[in-house]
Amino acid sequence: MKLSAKAVVPIAVLGGALAVTAVMISARPAAESERPRSPVPLVEVVQVQPQSVSLRVDAQGSVEPRTESDLVAEVAGRIVWSSPQLASGGFFDEGDELVRIDPRDYDVALEGAQAALTRAQSSLVHTTATLERQQSMREKGISSQARLDEALHARANAAASVREAKVAVRRAELDLDRTRIRAPFAGRVRDKHVDVGQFVSRGVPIARVYSVDYAEVRLPIRDADLAYLDLPAAFPTEEPAGDAPGEVTTVDAGAEVILSAQVAGENRTWKGRIVRTEGARDARTRMLNVVARVEDPYARSGDAGREPLPIGIFVDASVEGRRVDGVFEVPRSALRRNDEVMVIDDQNLLRVRQVDVLRADRERAWIRSGLAAGERVVISPVDFATEGMEVRAMETAPPAHDTAGDTPEETPSS
Repeated sequence: MKLSAKAVVPIAVLGGALAVTAVMISARPAAESERPRSPVPLVEVVQVQPQSVSLRVDAQGSVEPRTESDLVAEVAGRIVWSSPQLASGGFFDEGDELVRIDPRDYDVALEGAQAALTRAQSSLVHTTATLERQQSMREKGISSQARLDEALHARANAAASVREAKVAVRRAELDLDRTRIRAPFAGRVRDKHVDVGQFVSRGVPIARVYSVDYAEVRLPIRDADLAYLDLPAAFPTEEPAGDAPGEVTTVDAGAEVILSAQVAGENRTWKGRIVRTEGARDARTRMLNVVARVEDPYARSGDAGREPLPIGIFVDASVEGRRVDGVFEVPRSALRRNDEVMVIDDQNLLRVRQVDVLRADRERAWIRSGLAAGERVVISPVDFATEGMEVRAMETAPPAHDTAGDTPEETPSS
């Protein structure tokens, strides 16, 4: 079958186009194969410098008075007067009269004792004169030895009666004085137990009071934290520091303590000092209790700008510890497992470094050795980190703290 001229022309054009396309495909250069390059990871770093840090140890405790005791009646009788300061929360000074018991019975007893003393003294004068006469007569030989012995015996009994009468007068004076119950120290009333018109017996509690010259806070310290504090068993002083026998403390010698608590919805702080450690560790917790003292907790000395420290309040305490030089402070995120950190060298290559951790808490870590001044420490996570890996560094500001120790969660030995 023959094709017409009109059909031949399109076929020829199509065949020519296919031929040209085949030539072009065969003449193109071969494509070079190239593996895609992984992006260089970006890490956050901080440049470290050695510094001096003050180690601090955190603890908690309740504020307690130095002395708390019951005022008791030392004589029996009806209460005829009570001081306005003798009320729950009332303040008083040392020597203030707080309660007065009816003194009339004791006035009468004192008068009777004084009369008995006068009678005994008169008898002593009489027996003394009799003895002198008997001695003179005995020397002249006109009196017997028996009469002289009797005179000696009578005078000795009279002298003993005088001493006994003086004791009775002194006892009556003391009982009369005890009808006026006075404050043994400057303090505050916790509870009042009696009131005017009530009859009290000897030994009955009148009120519960505590001193306000200074307050104390018992702070339990973990064994691991004791390495950061200078706590001798006792601080020597020339004067006794309290009522406890053998207690040797001085306020100026101990470490500073910052106490804090919320009072009426506001954060308040007070300053104190460690004055002593207790003689034995707590058998249950194995912690050592140190005692912090705050002078004049109710600011009665006239410091109007000072917030009172209420007895019984629960406070947080930050105890000043040792100061250590040449320590590198980094965010806690810089510390990897097995006490390792990652640093970036001058070629922006990652290096793993073993360090000696002095202390670490939830936010920061303090490194004693293993770093050099000016090194860049990685503080952000790095996925699949390897020694010598290239990274890009983004530097951040270093920590601005100069103290070490906020709720430590791990404490390597120093």
